[in-house]
Amino acid sequence: MDKKIEQLEQKIAEAHLGGGQRRIDSQHKKGKLTARERLHFLLDEGSFEETGMLVTHRSTEFGLEREKYLGDGVVTGYGTINGRLVYVFSQDFTVFGGSLSETHAEKICKVMDLAVQNGAPLIGLNDSGGARIQEGVVSLGGYADIFYRNVKASGVIPQISAIMGPCAGGAVYSPAMTDFIFMVENTSYMFVTGPNVVKTVTHEEVTAEELGGANTHASKSGVTHFACANEVECINQIKQLVSFIPQNCEDLPPLNEYIISDETRTALNGIVPNNANQPYDMHEVINNVIDEDPGFQEVHKDFAENILVGFARIGGRSIGIVANQPAVLAGVLDIDSSTKAARFVRFCDAFNVPLLVFEDVPGFLPGTDQEWNAIISNGAKLLYAFSEATVPRVTVITRKAYGGAYDVMNSKHIGADMNFAWPSAEIAVMGAKGAAEIIFKKEIKEAKDPAAKLKEKEEEYIEHFANPYRAAERGYIDEVIKPEDTRMKLIRAFSMLENKVANLPRKKHGNIPL
Repeated sequence: MDKKIEQLEQKIAEAHLGGGQRRIDSQHKKGKLTARERLHFLLDEGSFEETGMLVTHRSTEFGLEREKYLGDGVVTGYGTINGRLVYVFSQDFTVFGGSLSETHAEKICKVMDLAVQNGAPLIGLNDSGGARIQEGVVSLGGYADIFYRNVKASGVIPQISAIMGPCAGGAVYSPAMTDFIFMVENTSYMFVTGPNVVKTVTHEEVTAEELGGANTHASKSGVTHFACANEVECINQIKQLVSFIPQNCEDLPPLNEYIISDETRTALNGIVPNNANQPYDMHEVINNVIDEDPGFQEVHKDFAENILVGFARIGGRSIGIVANQPAVLAGVLDIDSSTKAARFVRFCDAFNVPLLVFEDVPGFLPGTDQEWNAIISNGAKLLYAFSEATVPRVTVITRKAYGGAYDVMNSKHIGADMNFAWPSAEIAVMGAKGAAEIIFKKEIKEAKDPAAKLKEKEEEYIEHFANPYRAAERGYIDEVIKPEDTRMKLIRAFSMLENKVANLPRKKHGNIPL
């Protein structure tokens, strides 16, 4: 028995070496951790249980039968993050460049199946050169098996992808179908076709980093939700994200113990400027309303910055926040901000995370670029997402709520549960100047001093409509509140709504305007 145990220990040691010490050293020289080191930092100490450690590939083509590695380029299994169960796979670039083979894919599919069956998040750490070319269509079939499971798991369990090296070709579509994507600056990239193919087809000269690096996808394409300075920061951000979300669609987000005390925040009274055209940073509002620990974990921070989305806690309760950002494009809604927010709203609704909306929106962005690129159907995505959501939904209008954008931003009319407004709120079809020019066009034209008449009619319109009281009279606003009372109002509102039940008509699924 001792010899057999010794043999087992040798195999375990061999598996832990992956592609060998030389390749591990090469990985470290690139500023990258190994597959197992990443799992060490991600999971609670001693909690990792590995599956499929002794798996090897089955290929006999192109000399592969003479080169086999235990584990076949991916470490799979389960463990805990802060005591909560998660399933993981971590691709090992030291083995065939982390390329995906038939057995590599089978290992990933097994943990995906276990994650769905047991209702726990799936976290994939991607570092792969793509499909294993020597295996041909078998490796392509392996990718499709994974894609199919990504879709089946969507909305059932949270799926998180971290790109920690190359991710190219068909490999990009599995992360793209997961809920959140993390990338590491300077050491990871994603693209369907690489720089060489781009050069051949379009004659464009571009580096891998420029084409599909972390900063590119964080700011230009919006493909990645988080761009991190290094791998340890990336892993810590994943752990923080997991702390906000539930295990599965039947579960509720973690609730931290919180003792209510004096929740007045007088700093909120001075944030919105008296001049309605002057910008301010909505982060100040958010930070004065949420719990200090752990603060606001912003999602898609560098993409479509005219809207903010992310996770926080209020009174210990996990919430998702959607907020117009007056400091960027006056907080206007456009194509990118609408799709960014819609995707976030749908995640929160799928996983029972209550939604808080801070609204200061002058409308939708005008222009041929927006119209020709389908602001209509893209803006409708956000409208659809809010209308579809059944989680507790609370809106606070801090200043402007104009036109159709007022409806879209979680208004009472599309199912919001509680709608508050600050005294500075302006709820109207459009801004005072534009409205006055239309309503009093003839009167202004015939006046001796048209400019003075326009100013007079602007003031008249502001007095009648550019305030929250007409909406409050109609019941569209539940309460006009002092800014300093916002935090306490929200704590009580979300507590009141915690047992909300929605009865929906029977259907297979809706048809969101994609």
